[in-house]
Amino acid sequence: MFAHNKIPLRLGLALAFCFALSAQAIQAETPEAWVEANIKPLAKLYLHFHQNPELSFEEKETAARLARELAEIGATVTQNVGGHGVVGILENGDGPTVMIRTDLDALPVIEQTNLPYASKVKVTDADGKTVGVMHACGHDIHMTTLVGAARYLAAHKDQWSGRVMFIGQPAEERGSGAIAMLNDGLFEKFKKPDFALGLHCNATLPSGMVSLRPGYAMANVDSVDVTFFGRGGHGAYPHTTIDPIVEAAKFIVDAQTIVSREVKPIEAAVITVGSIHAGTKHNIISDRCHLQLTVRSYSDDVRKQLIDGIRRKAKAAAVSVGAKDPLIKVSEGTPSLSNDAQLAGKMASVFKSKLGKGKVVEAEPVMGGEDFSQYGRAGVPSLMYFLGVVEQRRLDRFKEMGLTPPSLHSASFYPDIERTLETGVVTMSSAALELLKKK
Repeated sequence: MFAHNKIPLRLGLALAFCFALSAQAIQAETPEAWVEANIKPLAKLYLHFHQNPELSFEEKETAARLARELAEIGATVTQNVGGHGVVGILENGDGPTVMIRTDLDALPVIEQTNLPYASKVKVTDADGKTVGVMHACGHDIHMTTLVGAARYLAAHKDQWSGRVMFIGQPAEERGSGAIAMLNDGLFEKFKKPDFALGLHCNATLPSGMVSLRPGYAMANVDSVDVTFFGRGGHGAYPHTTIDPIVEAAKFIVDAQTIVSREVKPIEAAVITVGSIHAGTKHNIISDRCHLQLTVRSYSDDVRKQLIDGIRRKAKAAAVSVGAKDPLIKVSEGTPSLSNDAQLAGKMASVFKSKLGKGKVVEAEPVMGGEDFSQYGRAGVPSLMYFLGVVEQRRLDRFKEMGLTPPSLHSASFYPDIERTLETGVVTMSSAALELLKKK
């Protein structure tokens, strides 16, 4: 009897061992293996987002689709937070809360890529003009990456513990979506996260690579409108007028000395006059001149120094010609993005382990702006890293032709979809797994 039962016992043990190994293999499925098996449906979702772009504050259908995707993986979804903002909460026991954010909006750009899936959307904007709409800044990649990470994390709850807070944020291109969600109680209605993660496309970094840096990565952004007032009259008799264009010219030259002679040389600062409008005819001196400026910096002190300097220089230009004080309006302010140093260091190690050391490089600080910075300002340790989106062969070809690659916001910009999504989903999923690691 004992001998008769010996073979089934061994067979049972062997089968149990095989089942244990099989279960372990399923549990340990890596983000790399998962995304390789699931890249086709992700690429299809990307095409949907790309072909159906919506402008800032108009992201109703985009938000609805993202909400549906998050609901399908089991997240508890809330819509219309701070406009068309979406919040999806994926619960999985005790542990920290990690926020993963994507932006939703597109740009008023007519796509000129000639791709078969190019956006053909045209809308009437707030000024009554017909404009094209295009995801020229890669927000379609950002959204698809978030969905990919959400799908992976939902399917592999055995590998992490805690809570993931998926954010679909409106109006990033206007610099106002993040603060709108925060003002609508994002961190009061939902638990304030322990960490916040975001990524952004980089049109000059090869796909398959990422870059990141601790500390300042993107700038304070302020828009300043200055209107100078004069006394109009005939161009042949300037002595009877006060010429506001001359006022503006004095100011434009003088404003550059704020950066070159007032700001400490090692501090980053930019003042650019992007628009000047005055007059209607060759021989008419107008009674006003309107300027639009973009002002960039990193530190709060330099930000204040630049704005104060612009006010002072503008008033001085008016005084110098005997004109009344100019009208100065500061708007669309976005604070600088400073990555948490400890979080950046930890994620650099994670990314190197997944992509290889040569695929993770230090990002250069830039003077562009990103309102992801608002979450860090709200007290959440945050990291935005940068995702390469153009295959090396394309970058090499541009170089051979003596051309620079189309930048973000260009009508000719497009990413190489599958390699980009693979890298985005692997890095974002791995980052979340690291922060939500089981004790």
